[in-house]
Amino acid sequence: MDYKRQEIKQGITLHNINTDKFKTNIVAIFLTTPMSREYVTFNSMISSVLRRGTKNMPTQEEISKELEEMYGANFNNGIDKLGDNHTLKFYMESINDEYLPQGNENLLKQSIQKLSEIVFNPILENNVFKQEYLDQEKQAMTQRINAKIDNKALYASHRCVECMYKDDPAALYKYGYVEDIEKINSENLYNHYKELIDNCKIDIFISGKNELEKSIKMLSEDENIKKLKPRKPDYIINDIMVKEEPKEQTVEEKQNVNQGKIVIGCDILFDEEDLKDENLRYEALLYNNLLGGSANSKLFQNVREKASLAYTASSNYVRFKSNIYIKAGIEIQNYEKAIKIIKEQLESMKNGEFTEEEIENEKKAIISGIDLIDDEQDASIVYFYGQEISNNHVELEDYKQRIRNVTKDQIVNIAKKIKINTIYFLRN
Repeated sequence: MDYKRQEIKQGITLHNINTDKFKTNIVAIFLTTPMSREYVTFNSMISSVLRRGTKNMPTQEEISKELEEMYGANFNNGIDKLGDNHTLKFYMESINDEYLPQGNENLLKQSIQKLSEIVFNPILENNVFKQEYLDQEKQAMTQRINAKIDNKALYASHRCVECMYKDDPAALYKYGYVEDIEKINSENLYNHYKELIDNCKIDIFISGKNELEKSIKMLSEDENIKKLKPRKPDYIINDIMVKEEPKEQTVEEKQNVNQGKIVIGCDILFDEEDLKDENLRYEALLYNNLLGGSANSKLFQNVREKASLAYTASSNYVRFKSNIYIKAGIEIQNYEKAIKIIKEQLESMKNGEFTEEEIENEKKAIISGIDLIDDEQDASIVYFYGQEISNNHVELEDYKQRIRNVTKDQIVNIAKKIKINTIYFLRN
């Protein structure tokens, strides 16, 4: 895999991933803008409306027909939240030209053209978004937002983040809020869309057997890309950050649930001196794996296996906001015991009660995961986008070496910086 990054206009970046491992090409366009309470629902609605049709493909049926003629190419889109940023994602996957019955077609170029049209040349009615499509998507979005309560584990995770960050953009739900949907109409949504396209950070990914120069040429010839204006991209660089020590809070919420959900949000309290260390994120990653990131972790072994207090017990590291989240699904009457043992595992990590062998096993597990990035086409796009949004460009081999270099003392140092911010408990 050969990755190259090229700014084609100010604020618009091409990421070319040249690989011969796959029989397909993937073109992706990511639109990134700061999260805000005012516009989070607008952004989500734009993502939904854009997939409904374009100027030249005015219906979803027309889009599907065009894709079928491209030997069954696939289109998909979604929306994501990374740190304080909101990202609208659009994907087009097609067969590499080498594997076509005739070699004189250029499906990659067609994919770029079709995807750029979906994102940058939507179907309009009276110079605004088509009312019929908007009405249908408003109804669908209302159902999607209301349905977040159905998955109790995801709901509990989101509520914990809300309680931790309160008025911070990180607390916002990526699909927005039902009460804001009624504020949206064809005119104000289209006006926001135009402002978004003119100011957001735009990243274009092309993955497949394709040289950088060829990708640049195809983008330079695309009519929709040509119309894009240079911009000072409006987004937030999230990475290792300095935080004030939190005051631990407990939030309990009652619903009709059979299984209690514990989510403990922890802050990693880095200081100004820490910011000079480029390896903190790798140390934190090892810390998380030892704590709750694998089946051999302290949480899994001590909370779930030995004490039999939880159906699930794990943790994950969110580097964009310097957080560790501990999650457990428990019998509701076991809450106090589970919290006690979870806190014991945090103290155990501070005391360095883990072996060099355990560290090496987790390093191998992480490196195996890194190796998969090269073996999964969409995973490489996610990886390089994460590097881009944090302004931290690290090659995969360097990434693996930094993991290998992490020491026990460094992991203990991370452990001593972990402070509980919020204990959230969803119970009946």
